[in-house]
Amino acid sequence: MKKIHADIRIHGIVQGVGFRPFVHKIARGLSLSGTVCNTSFGAEVSLEGCEHDIDAFCSAVKQEAPPLALIEALDIKKSETLCGFSGFCIVESEKGKVRRTLISPDIAVCDDCLRELYDKSDRRYRYPFINCTNCGPRFTITRDIPYDRKNTTMAPFSMCRDCEKEYGDIENRRYHAQPDCCEVCGPRLFLLDSDGKELSGDAILLARERILRGKIVAVKGLGGYHLACRADDPEAVCRLRERKRRDEKPFAVMCRDVETAARFVELSEEEKSFLTSPQRPIVLLKKREKSSFLHISENSRLGIMLPYTPVHHLLLEDELSCVVMTSANISDFPIVYKDDDARKSLFGIADFFLLHNREIHTRCDDSLMWVYDKAPYFARRSRGYVPYPVTLTREIVPVLACGAEQKASFTLTRGHHAFPSRHIGDLKNLETLEDFEEQTAHFENIFDTKPSVLACDMHPDYMSSAYAQERAEKQKIPLVRVQHHHAHMCACMADNGFDGESIGIIWDGTGYGTDGKIWGAEFLTGSFLGFRRLGSIRPIKLPGGDRASKEISRIAASLMLDAGLECDDVIAERILQSGINCPAVTSMGRLFDGIAAILGIRERASYEGQAATLLEAKSDENERRVYPYEITEKDGMYVFDWREMIRGIVRDKKDMRDIGKICAAFMNTLVSFAVEMSEKIASDTGLRTVALSGGTFQNMYLLERLHPALEEAGFKVLVHHRVAANDEGISLGQALVAAHSR
Repeated sequence: MKKIHADIRIHGIVQGVGFRPFVHKIARGLSLSGTVCNTSFGAEVSLEGCEHDIDAFCSAVKQEAPPLALIEALDIKKSETLCGFSGFCIVESEKGKVRRTLISPDIAVCDDCLRELYDKSDRRYRYPFINCTNCGPRFTITRDIPYDRKNTTMAPFSMCRDCEKEYGDIENRRYHAQPDCCEVCGPRLFLLDSDGKELSGDAILLARERILRGKIVAVKGLGGYHLACRADDPEAVCRLRERKRRDEKPFAVMCRDVETAARFVELSEEEKSFLTSPQRPIVLLKKREKSSFLHISENSRLGIMLPYTPVHHLLLEDELSCVVMTSANISDFPIVYKDDDARKSLFGIADFFLLHNREIHTRCDDSLMWVYDKAPYFARRSRGYVPYPVTLTREIVPVLACGAEQKASFTLTRGHHAFPSRHIGDLKNLETLEDFEEQTAHFENIFDTKPSVLACDMHPDYMSSAYAQERAEKQKIPLVRVQHHHAHMCACMADNGFDGESIGIIWDGTGYGTDGKIWGAEFLTGSFLGFRRLGSIRPIKLPGGDRASKEISRIAASLMLDAGLECDDVIAERILQSGINCPAVTSMGRLFDGIAAILGIRERASYEGQAATLLEAKSDENERRVYPYEITEKDGMYVFDWREMIRGIVRDKKDMRDIGKICAAFMNTLVSFAVEMSEKIASDTGLRTVALSGGTFQNMYLLERLHPALEEAGFKVLVHHRVAANDEGISLGQALVAAHSR
């Protein structure tokens, strides 16, 4: 049968996932000759053989690719001119002028490697850096592309003879595995005391022993350091809180396995699947008992993750089945990832340091999510998912969107891909800004893209906006300022591949409005091209300005006085009467704060969203009542008047009605008015698609009731699944608005 030549370009995530060995095996099985190499756009295969077998090869590549590979496009060019290949081989990677490849996120150690880890006859028995083509570090060790060992932080570790043999054996699972190593040639693990002295002995055993004794151990992981202590030791957790300056915010818990986790939390099959997935996120799960583990989480959920590195698996053995495993940083600062910085900044926090000598190139926090509607619902999208792209419905110009201030992230676009960054944190200090700048440069390098447009929030004081403006002026790049809630709405639309016009129900804490006021409970209509504000809530006066967002009893006083009720807060009342420093905001976050304070749940908030989280935790899921309210219309905008609702809540509290029922009735009222207002807007505009976005929709009680209520009313509802509903996801929306403004 006549032979032909075929050049095949494969675009997608095809590097660092065992793709070239897979291609080699398929080609050999079909008796095809040729080569495969990593390229700047993905992988390139040159084949010679009969056309039928080449077509079969293409089908197999699409249908049978390794689990962590993503085939986005396969371009084939056939020719009758032969090169005369002899056999099939993997050739040196090509580094082109324009780089278009994608990079795999870091993924958990696979089951095959775990079996070897515990096999006494295996040469990698209990070796804490075991990995293969199907698992291990990827994004956090990548300096440059193509993804070859020399372009990663594994470059200093030359393979020993045994590892080289595996690396070159097509039948071996480690065939062309770039981070392949063993105890002879790879990184090593060691334990230091707080003075930096290395302790002799098995580092894992020494670290476990100290954790069991109540000590705090800094553990170097894939994307940074964690601080670990016994989860069942309230005194140890208390010491960690004091040292880390994290008084009440919940910690994450790492459990040995699903069975251990199931002792503390309720687990659906979908939640189990994400908990055990290769991405290994922290999953927010309902406690079996709301009052349990209060020293770790004061609300009704625990953030649970399973071990994802060999070090974690080895550490959580014998008596140690679960540990607090929290990012190693001082509050408001980025996670520590450099060894020298760890020893300095964690001095006085960690009692011991479990370290290794493989450099982390890119810091990356753990991802944090709920499972909603059988899919991820992110609070923080990071390790395991970044730098996986969001695929867009059309190609757009290269944009760098710089996000907001809280839960900062950026998004870089290239063609029909948007690359949201990992979680960066709140842009409140120089260290976090430097991290932000370093990561934008890294993304622009590895994705070989320079923005032709910059986007940022309208708020004049955001550090991300200042960065964007300075860069735009310096590089003479157009800058598009995007209204905060419009960006939220567009992020949800892009998340769902929706390219039309919708109603946006955007509820959060604060966002700078086009009128210079603070918005936060908005009903918008529009698209990537623009928006109109058609609904909101009655403004809430904040006595003392920003101080009221911490001293939330002041908001309670404001709500009650506006509703014609008496209150006991004399100071807040005097400030309100004076009218000095009492900005009026339409913030859903502040409404939650005020209700929580009225009910005595909290008088002060020690972290963002605390009062709302505790209010949700106390809610009675069986309550169906709705408080009376009114929707008025003023200047072409619908307004939710909450005063009658406040009177009903205060009346119920005085009547000693169960707090859980009051909390639930309050949120039921929000659901009711949201549906009613959406129907009014739909009647005016003809729009029947609703996008739900903003940090308030991290309230699962609210989301689980509003989503179906809107669907029952005949709306198509868009919710987030690929980026977070909070401000971390906002940069995706900014990018789409900026691109459509050109």
